Order: sequence, then structure tokens, then C-alpha cells
Amino acid sequence: MWLLTIAAVLAVCKVLAFLGMLEVAWLVALSWWWVIGAFVLTAAWFAYADHSGLSSRKAMEQLARRKQDRLEAQRDLLRNRTRRKR
Repeated sequence: MWLLTIAAVLAVCKVLAFLGMLEVAWLVALSWWWVIGAFVLTAAWFAYADHSGLSSRKAMEQLARRKQDRLEAQRDLLRNRTRRKR
């Protein structure tokens, strides 16, 4: 996601520099191919992550970790609960 953010910010800055609203010398001299390349690199990364199952695997690991934390918290509550006096 950070790569997409960088590409979008770079594109917006390049447009502003092209319109003359942003006066940054290196940005004005920057070729549009670098901006397009950043988006292509982002698309390639997302395609790889989806194809390899990296994104879904990370999501499943996070859900399993949350479930395990919930179970452990409930077990601790059951162990530490004091009995009421009758």
C-alpha cells in the first residue's frame, strides 16, 4: 500500500509542477516514465501478492492470532474467577 501512496503523491506533485503551481527543479525535470513506472511497479507487486497468496495468508494468520488471543483471555478469566460464598 505504501508503494501505491508514493506513486500517487509523485503523480500529483508532477502534475502540480507541470501546471507551474509547484516549483521544484528536480520534479520539473523528472520524466513522466518514472511516474508511470511507479504505478507499473505497484501493479506488479499487487499481482504477485495476490497470485502467491501472500495477502490472504497474512490475513488468515492475523485472524488466527486474534482468535487465539481471545481464547487465552477467556481461559485466564475462567481460571482466575473467584467463587461466590454461599
